[in-house]
Amino acid sequence: MTLYTTRSAYANLARSTRGNYADDCCVFFNFLWQRGKNWDEATSEDLLDFEDWRRWSPRNLQRIGGSKWNRELAAIRRLYKWAVGKRYIAVSPVAEREVMGRHGQMVSVPVARAKDARATNVKWLTPRAYRQWRDIGLRGYTADGRRDPLFRGRNDDRNAAYSDMLFSSGMRRSEGGSLLTIEVPDLGVGSRHFYDGKLGREATKSKRERTVFYSQDALRAVDAYARTSRRAAVRRAQDKGRYEAMHGVWIVTKRVGFEQRDLHLVNQRGEVFERNLTSLDVEERQRLYVEGDGGLEPLWLWLSEDGRPFLPHSWEAVYRAASARCRVLLEGRVSQPPYFTPHMARHSFALFMLVALQHVLDNRFGLTPQERKDFRLLYGDSWRLVKNLLDHASEETTRAIYLAPVSDLQVRSLLLEDAEVGVSELLAQIAKLSERVMDEVAS
Repeated sequence: MTLYTTRSAYANLARSTRGNYADDCCVFFNFLWQRGKNWDEATSEDLLDFEDWRRWSPRNLQRIGGSKWNRELAAIRRLYKWAVGKRYIAVSPVAEREVMGRHGQMVSVPVARAKDARATNVKWLTPRAYRQWRDIGLRGYTADGRRDPLFRGRNDDRNAAYSDMLFSSGMRRSEGGSLLTIEVPDLGVGSRHFYDGKLGREATKSKRERTVFYSQDALRAVDAYARTSRRAAVRRAQDKGRYEAMHGVWIVTKRVGFEQRDLHLVNQRGEVFERNLTSLDVEERQRLYVEGDGGLEPLWLWLSEDGRPFLPHSWEAVYRAASARCRVLLEGRVSQPPYFTPHMARHSFALFMLVALQHVLDNRFGLTPQERKDFRLLYGDSWRLVKNLLDHASEETTRAIYLAPVSDLQVRSLLLEDAEVGVSELLAQIAKLSERVMDEVAS
């Protein structure tokens, strides 16, 4: 197993995927162990029995659905395919069959793949419902819009800035959570609604460098956090000598090259080396420091109160606490108190962008049907644009996972009913027709 996790394609998977696949394989290994078998003795019959246990057995109180089973099957298949290739076993227990792929090619898929799997149970917040969740859950306001004197939340400016950034950019939790201070666009002068920035290849799930867009309001919130709470956390850590006592630190001595993305570094042994921003993964980004006026300080943007990097997975607890606070304060005032997760920010961003882009193409430009067709042939339709913003591998992924659940709402028809209707009003209309879109605001 050590060889598989360190010397195969498994090692190049995203950290969260590696963790999930490891857990999935362990569940199967435990099942085999109860049968007196080792991992390399599994047969196709064992896999069928395992599926029955995981999905349908009345003796199992924690049965899973088709989507979860397909993920476990993918983890098991990957392991045994590697083992067959290395000749540790003769035959994989995962039987496969040939089917036609989306581009007409023949591909192999597991026979046991669930046909009742459905896409993620996608839910969205409209912008005004999101602002209510943020103000009450993260910033400590009451349902009436006043500061709550009983609110004891910490780092409210940091939490709200991070959340605004995710909501306006469509970044994944880890992508936004591993940003460096030098990667945040400078507001500069002038009045722009959006600013572009780059995400490094190794910090993304797809392992592709891409451009993201930040709203001006989100960047202002990030800038305010960096100048106040973050600076205070750095000063406290410096006063206690916390950074000098850390191990594995890489100090950035110089930035050169195109857009200053080539870093000259020195480690604690005095060794000098170079890295490009796009080649740094999440763990390596946590090592980056610079020499400031008060000593070492991290380049990692989001910090804990003690000045150390606030790790991406920690945001889940922040969001859970904020949603719990909304549930308490809005209970009885609205029919469905808003809840939110970092990944729902991507869902909400995708829905907003789809509606906004459709609105622009169909109304703002005043295009005729033929002109609209020509425009889409040249620039691509709104689905393709949203797909690129979300960094999906294919347009089908965008439709199936994020936006297909609202296809029955006939968004295009709503957009064409009244050319004067704005995006916010359109989202409100959609929310009335779908239980998955939360828009209700307490009066």
